[in-house]
Amino acid sequence: MLGFDRITFDSQIMAGQACIRGMRVPVSLVLNLVANGKTTSEIIEDYPYLEAEDIQQSLQYAAWLASDRVYTTAKAG
Repeated sequence: MLGFDRITFDSQIMAGQACIRGMRVPVSLVLNLVANGKTTSEIIEDYPYLEAEDIQQSLQYAAWLASDRVYTTAKAG
């Protein structure tokens, strides 16, 4: 997981979930906000301790996780 310097894991913080810079802000929260249409500016306005780079790296981390393995499924019908 090279290059994700803003994504941290600590068993004492949010039960070890991927978080932003050691804060109690899970990456999943950021991804959920983006998925629900929030812009980077809106997220930073609501969470002023976050930086644009935190949001960008959360998206990059999610993309990295999604590309880690390929699963095949049976075709419907």
